Amino acid sequence: MIDISRLIAPFRPANGPPPATLWRFLRWALSGSFAVTGVSAAVSMLAGVLEVLSALILGRVIDAALAAGPDGFFSGHTGLLLGVIAFFILLRPIVMGLSGLMQSVVLQPSVYTLVLSRLHRHTLGQAVSFFDNDFAGRIAQKQMQAARATTELTVDTIQTVFFALASLVGSALLLLTIDGLTAGLLTLWLLGYLGLIRLYMPKIRASSTARASARAMVTGQVVDTITNIKTVKLFGHSEHEDRAALGAMHEYRERALGFGVVSAGFRFWLMALAGVLPVIVTGATLWFWGQGAASAGDIAAAGTISLRLAQMTGWVSFTLMGMYSNLGEVEDAIHTLSPAHGLTDRTGARELQLHEGRVRFHDVRFTYGGGAGGLRGVDLDIAPGEKIGIVGASGAGKSTLVAALLRLYDVERGRIEIDGQDISDVTQESLRRSIGMVTQDTAMFNRSARDNIRYGYPDAPQEAVERAAARAEAHGFIGDLADAKGRRGYDAHLGERGVKLSGGQRQRIAIARAMLKDAPILVLDEATSALDSEVEAQIQTALEQAMEGKTVIAIAHRLSTIARMDRIVVMEGGRIVEQGTHDDLLERGGVYARYWTRQSGGFLGQEAAE
Repeated sequence: MIDISRLIAPFRPANGPPPATLWRFLRWALSGSFAVTGVSAAVSMLAGVLEVLSALILGRVIDAALAAGPDGFFSGHTGLLLGVIAFFILLRPIVMGLSGLMQSVVLQPSVYTLVLSRLHRHTLGQAVSFFDNDFAGRIAQKQMQAARATTELTVDTIQTVFFALASLVGSALLLLTIDGLTAGLLTLWLLGYLGLIRLYMPKIRASSTARASARAMVTGQVVDTITNIKTVKLFGHSEHEDRAALGAMHEYRERALGFGVVSAGFRFWLMALAGVLPVIVTGATLWFWGQGAASAGDIAAAGTISLRLAQMTGWVSFTLMGMYSNLGEVEDAIHTLSPAHGLTDRTGARELQLHEGRVRFHDVRFTYGGGAGGLRGVDLDIAPGEKIGIVGASGAGKSTLVAALLRLYDVERGRIEIDGQDISDVTQESLRRSIGMVTQDTAMFNRSARDNIRYGYPDAPQEAVERAAARAEAHGFIGDLADAKGRRGYDAHLGERGVKLSGGQRQRIAIARAMLKDAPILVLDEATSALDSEVEAQIQTALEQAMEGKTVIAIAHRLSTIARMDRIVVMEGGRIVEQGTHDDLLERGGVYARYWTRQSGGFLGQEAAE
């Protein structure tokens, strides 16, 4: 049996990136669904034709009743009556029901999912800089806004425009059977109706675009505040954030008022025009009836048609207003979501093949668009299995070095190789799968503790998850976790960004994740920065076990954590200024020795930046 809910494949990938122009974007978003939408449009048009036939049948029944009289009508028109009953009780409900089924089961759920999945997939492929330059909430709002508006456009076009088109054409043909003048009056009225639409719809589209942009800014502002609510509370800036949100809301209100004024004017003139239709059509038919050129059934049919069209005019126009509003919202979303990926795999990029884990930086330069910071001519050769520590004051280029290795940015000059393979020639996914990472800003999902650890190895069995957690000194506190829904232990959810955990607990979850991933290259960016000295000492042995046999790059301000590394690299101003073992660097009495002398409590102090 066919599952009609999947006639449109809801997760079918799109061909290429989303275009930046409206109609091409809609074709991209809806590609793969046109056959089904065509069938749905045909069903909708059939439903529109049946509306006209309803009036025609009513007129024929009245004419037959008047001609036969009360005594002979039922006995002489049994076939007509059975046909009328079949039409109204069987045929019309079946077609209308099928049209509704196409809308609510076949089209709406799948089209929305199809468009949203394509936009989300494209957005996930954007470079880190894309997300750095916008609100997370605003980007999410744009995705859902575009998917919803595109879905409503599709459904409304099929269920309203095609239905109305069939009804109008059928009505004109029906009125032609009465008299050409009546059909001509309908045509003149229709031209006036189209003129009103042409006058108002561009205004509605423009005001809707402005309203959608302002609404997305409100969402971005509110989500940004809520995401950083602890910072807001700690600094006592609730009033400041309220003013920022109210400013965005005021802008949205002004745009919404503009849209409301335009739509109110459109509705007034629409209702006035709709009132003209039954007057001229029914009046003309009555005049022809007085001349003996029309029957009572014609009057009934023309009156029914004119009233139905007048009612439908309002419905169609309000729908068109919504459609133009949705067009504006799609256009607004396109500006945010359609930019091509700034960092892509090269044509023919292959999977990274790891043999030894040798990492080499050849004269690497990256300056964040020419600004301060970054890397300036870095040459670094890390042998397979070698463990190096990276030291430097804030802004020295340590984290940029790691970001370049992970190809979160493309370098401006030079190249980075892993086992002789230029990382720009391999796929980003295979590169990042080969590198384990623990950062100082630990990322947690609002999912279970198990899922957060498994992010390093999604198919890992529970035993492996618990083993990694135990090695990271996380198994004990995970067993005590509980969330608001009663889930406990490894099933307990950690809250957005892991807010239910302390900084040290989040760090240990991240370390367990990296241990479970077991990648050949391991990067530790302040991996123990959120741990107190006692806990750090507890997991130091585990970290050393995790580093065994791997190429390791460890960034640390707490110099004691990297003193036993095979080599220490000192960076200043985006350049490598010293490198050697801990003892060698102390003997030289250079930058590293100054850091070591001036650190307080094992941390690299502010004075080190001098």
